[in-house]
Amino acid sequence: MYGNAYVGDMPNAVPEVMCEDPEKLAEFEAKIERGEKIEPHDWMPREYRRQLIRMIEQHAHSEIIGALPEGTWITRAPGFKRKLALLAKVQDEVGHAQLLYNAAETLGKSREAMLNDLISGKSKYSNVFNYPAPTWADSAVIAWLIDAGAIINQVTNSKGSYGPYCRALERICQEESFHLKYGYENAVTLATGTKKQRQMLQDALNRWWTPVMHFFGPPDKISVHTEKLMKWKIKLASNDEMRQQFLNMYVPKIWELGLTIPDPALRKNPETNTWEYTEPDWAEFMRVINGDGPCNKERLAVRNMAHEKGKWVRAALMKPQARHVAPLS
Repeated sequence: MYGNAYVGDMPNAVPEVMCEDPEKLAEFEAKIERGEKIEPHDWMPREYRRQLIRMIEQHAHSEIIGALPEGTWITRAPGFKRKLALLAKVQDEVGHAQLLYNAAETLGKSREAMLNDLISGKSKYSNVFNYPAPTWADSAVIAWLIDAGAIINQVTNSKGSYGPYCRALERICQEESFHLKYGYENAVTLATGTKKQRQMLQDALNRWWTPVMHFFGPPDKISVHTEKLMKWKIKLASNDEMRQQFLNMYVPKIWELGLTIPDPALRKNPETNTWEYTEPDWAEFMRVINGDGPCNKERLAVRNMAHEKGKWVRAALMKPQARHVAPLS
């Protein structure tokens, strides 16, 4: 569900010194420029491999952790139909993580190492999943607007340069379109329901608007790796471009439901045809990404508990099966 537009774009990051064969590098970049895919067996710069591992791994972690705030509502969803729909959605998100871990493994990092880095806090995941979902309306906003942002990111990057990641994203985007419809239907039901239901949806939107604006990552002016990532087509659009695309597509839909966006400065400039908005608090973004959000410890504790409880299953799957030998007659 959740692509990480911000991966590799942290302020004050220090680029890795690259000492690559200039001929191989030129050939690699020419291949990307021609629109060809890079495959696991192809030569690639160390920095290209490193950035891809970070991007795909953190995307996979976001799918796993992203299932948690919604998953808590499976038993409390209003009605059997919505319970089944939410259960299917959460199951899809976990399946997306498996596809992404598979893609990351083709770059040389084991799944065990990736999961250990997640649980230890070394590896990051999307900031939006470190916020609570206290009402059913929160789960509707997540499924609608967070998934909408993820689809914008993933559809864009599915046209990128690394073959295994692109193919995984194509499969994921097909399922995400259903998730988006599910979230929108829930939001419409609340928006057209009772006064209490409409207020619940408005309150949820108020809580989630800042995380949504954070979702695409820091503005391009403080993003230090975007130029290189876009040159190599790891990213196909900048953070600001994707944020503008989201606003273009979803602000009108939010207003159509009679909801108020909690940003009095939000307006579309008729001269530049771009959205102007209050710059979100990027210090908060960095705090949450680095482990100091409202639910960071809770999310990792749940993930660690599941990892420990599943240890016997992993051990059983990895244990060599003894061959059955028929007794001599």
